[in-house]
Amino acid sequence: MPIITVQILEGRPKEKVAELIHNVTMTVSETLDAPKENIRVLVTEIPKTHWGKAGEPIEK
Repeated sequence: MPIITVQILEGRPKEKVAELIHNVTMTVSETLDAPKENIRVLVTEIPKTHWGKAGEPIEK
């Protein structure tokens, strides 16, 4: 059973997260010839205060 973990910044609409889950599932299913029912996608939304770039939080 493939398990895919995706980390993204918080703030996207739930419809976009659902679309991401669907697209990742379909891509993995086609690539690995795995039934989509066996694929798990875990999306973790990271607060902007906990995501750094160039040594600084994205949002202070």
